[in-house]
Amino acid sequence: CGHRTGHAEAVRVEFDPDRVSYEQLLELFWSIHKPTTRNRQGLNIGTQYRSAIFFHDDSQRSAAELSKSKAQARFRRKIVTEIVPAPEFYSAEEYHQRYQEKRGLGSCNAVLRAKVENSSR
Repeated sequence: CGHRTGHAEAVRVEFDPDRVSYEQLLELFWSIHKPTTRNRQGLNIGTQYRSAIFFHDDSQRSAAELSKSKAQARFRRKIVTEIVPAPEFYSAEEYHQRYQEKRGLGSCNAVLRAKVENSSR
């Protein structure tokens, strides 16, 4: 995924709505990254690192837009996250899969687990 393709580095989230709601996933989304910086996440810079929510239907689009409006109150800077229709998803090459784990950098599981637990309280 490079800046010339127009693609974004993203994750596909498959979920059971009987166990977690789309709204809960959106709340987690806002808490795990910086949605106010355009085309950048951490040290990674480029359009492929833009903040985006890809929706699959009008219900998800509406929920994402409402969630973004609510989240804006928590940030001083304007949220730049795109909310756009989900394009075809392409899995990353194998060398990108489990990237941190393969390089001994740990994983974000502990951070996510703590945020999920906090958001469910």
